[in-house]
Amino acid sequence: MRNVALISLVGMASSLSACTEQSEQVELPFVPEYGGVETRLLDGDLVNFHVKMRGARTVTDVDDYAECAAAQYALIRGYGFARHLRTTVNEEGGLWRGDAVYTISPALPRGLKTIDAEVVASACTENGIPMV
Repeated sequence: MRNVALISLVGMASSLSACTEQSEQVELPFVPEYGGVETRLLDGDLVNFHVKMRGARTVTDVDDYAECAAAQYALIRGYGFARHLRTTVNEEGGLWRGDAVYTISPALPRGLKTIDAEVVASACTENGIPMV
């Protein structure tokens, strides 16, 4: 009889533990606050984007914001493509800052991290990410 009671208690503890684990996995809704983009033309086709946002889940959200800015900037300048060179991101007190550099070009540039500005800008609109 004692073993049955012990097994029941272990089973209850496991059930409670599973409930706790599930409640910890609940994700909060993604509600970003986009704080604006500063754009600097560095040299010819080399452009620097400084973005700020709150509510980012990870560095990827900040990268996406900078990429959207680069795509729109390329389109504004009459170019169809951009190539990502680098992005640095830091977070302090809930404010995320991204510093990204892209080249823009009328034709698909060489390199691995190229973007089609129209495709990216369309995705940004669909996802509610503001652009330049």
